[in-house]
Parts: sequence; structure tokens; C-alpha cells
Amino acid sequence: QVECTMTDGEKSVTELTQSFTYIASQLKEVIDSHKGEENDTSGTDLESIKLSAAEIHQQIMSAIVAFQFYDRLTQRLDHVKRDLGWLSNLVSDPQQLYNPMAWSKLQEDIMSNYTMEEERIMFQHIMNGASVDEALDIYKHHFSAKKDSTDDTSDEIELF
Repeated sequence: QVECTMTDGEKSVTELTQSFTYIASQLKEVIDSHKGEENDTSGTDLESIKLSAAEIHQQIMSAIVAFQFYDRLTQRLDHVKRDLGWLSNLVSDPQQLYNPMAWSKLQEDIMSNYTMEEERIMFQHIMNGASVDEALDIYKHHFSAKKDSTDDTSDEIELF
């Protein structure tokens, strides 16, 4: 969980930085290209503005998607914090430490509180004996499959 979270967070922050840097430079270019020409809006200038606006729109959409990944990052960290708290409570209670029912309940609680399908898939594989590396490979494969599928929702933004 932590490794996936850190990797996704780094990618999202990098994308946000690049997107907002690009947006700022495009806006500066539009402003600079029209200084002193407030009343002169030739067709070429209008087309240039339209093109810049379209590029800025695309970068803003990319930034919003990166914010979605940041939301996923914070959800995962919250889940890790919660789960570690539950684990801490279990191992600090001598009566529960060696109780198989307590461990089963912990596993059920963790599984039932995941909000993202990828988390459930990774957890199920680990509970079935997969190594952390194998679970991470499954997670990465799941996201690759999502990216490769045709997605016609380019204008729809879903915040979690």
C-alpha cells in the first residue's frame, strides 16, 4: 500500500507541476503576444488565442486527473493508518494476540473497509499467500488494463 501510494503520489505531483507550469507559460505567451494590440484582433491572433485556450483546457483536464490520483493517495494513507491502528490494538492485547478469531475479524474488517477495488484485489492476493511483489504486479497489471481500455469519458471528471 505504501509503495503504491508513494509511486502514484510522485507521478501525480510531477504531472500537476508540469501542467500548471505549462498553463502559466501559455497564458504568459497569450498576454505577451497581445500587449499594445488591445484593439487589433486579426484572424491570426484570434486563431492563436483559440489554439492556446484549447491547449490550456487540455492541461487543466490533466491537472484535474492528477488531483484525482492525489485523492486516491490520501485515501490509501488513511486506510494504512486505520489498519495499523487496528493491528496495534490487536497485538497489544495479550488475550487477543493468539486468538485466531481476532485475527480473522481483523482481516474481515480491513477487507470490508477498502473503498477501491484495487485495494481489495491486492489484499485478497496477499491473504491467499501471494508475496508483496506479486500483489504489486497484480495491482500494476490492473491499472495497465484500465489505461489500455478505450475510454470515451475524456470530458468527465470524477472526484472521489
